[in-house]
Amino acid sequence: MKYLLENQETERIIFRKIEKSDFNDWFEFHKNPITSQYWISELESPEIECENWYEKQFHRYQNDLGGMNALIEKETGKLIGHCGLLVQNVDGKIELEIGYSLLPKFWNKGYATESAKKCMDFAFENKFSDSLISIISLTNKPSESVALKNGMHVSKVTDYRNNKVNIFRIYEYEWNKIKPVYNNSNRCTTP
Repeated sequence: MKYLLENQETERIIFRKIEKSDFNDWFEFHKNPITSQYWISELESPEIECENWYEKQFHRYQNDLGGMNALIEKETGKLIGHCGLLVQNVDGKIELEIGYSLLPKFWNKGYATESAKKCMDFAFENKFSDSLISIISLTNKPSESVALKNGMHVSKVTDYRNNKVNIFRIYEYEWNKIKPVYNNSNRCTTP
């Protein structure tokens, strides 16, 4: 489980492994129709979607395919969402993705940018890959904004799991150029 950020933290967030006891808090994500608006597929009931999501994360943990981390807000101790490094197969190539999802009540507070930045730093500092991606539906402007704030750019457009997506990418050499900006702030703005 080398890709997990267990026991890592940022100014406002603690990263830990997902636990089965998180299910009820995360179930709220699947009950909200806004959270699935960027997926183009047949959706099951919220209960089944949440169960499938957890099964997928535990499968990732057991097979060293990365996985989401539970994001715990330091101030309240509450689960605010998930973010992590995920091994993905995109167009026949193995890639390392930064994935993130937050409960809607925590949107627009900078948590996605902050947690994705931490994942990026962790991956490059540990030499996991020379580039990182984020797979983002063409219509998902909030996630696109997070990727752009963290210095990523559109690498290509492709079909991924029956969804037209942008593949946002950042190379390690690009990350090295923006690190000084990171050191002076919790959020990155491209120089």
